[in-house]
Amino acid sequence: MNQTLTPPKTSTASGRTPLEVLRLYYGAMQAKSADDLAELYAADAIHEFSFFTPNGPSRLEGQEAVRSRYGHVWRNHPLTIDSIEDLFMYQATDPEVVIAQWRARATLNTSGKAVEITGLLVLRVRDGFIVHTRDFMDALGITNALGRPPFTPE
Repeated sequence: MNQTLTPPKTSTASGRTPLEVLRLYYGAMQAKSADDLAELYAADAIHEFSFFTPNGPSRLEGQEAVRSRYGHVWRNHPLTIDSIEDLFMYQATDPEVVIAQWRARATLNTSGKAVEITGLLVLRVRDGFIVHTRDFMDALGITNALGRPPFTPE
C-alpha cells in the first residue's frame, strides 16, 4: 500500500521543501552518488543509523563524513537500484520534518536477480539542507538480498 499524507508545502530559504530534498535523496541513492547525497546536507549535519547495521557506524557527523562513508560503501556496490518508491510519506506538523518509508527495487549485479530492500528515513531540513537524518535501514533485508551482511568486504 502506497500512502502519502501531505500538509501544505512549506518552502525553505533555498526554495527546497523537505519533500523536494527527500526526492533528491532518493535520486542520489539510485545513482549511488555520494557527492550528490552530501550536497543535500548542511556542513554540520548529523546522520544517525537508528538500528544496528553490521560493519557500519551508528552516526556520521558532518557533510564530509556523509560524503566519505557513502563514497566508500557505494563504490563497487553489488546492487543496481532500478527504482525507489514511497510506501508512505508524511510531512510532519513541524515543517522541517519529512518521514518516509521507501522500497527500492534493485538488481543483484552478479546474478541479475531482482530484489527489494526497504528503509525508513526521518529528515529534518532547514534552509533547504538536511541538518539531521534518522536512517532506519533494513539490514536483515539487505543481508537477504545480498546473501551476506551489508558493507561486508567481498
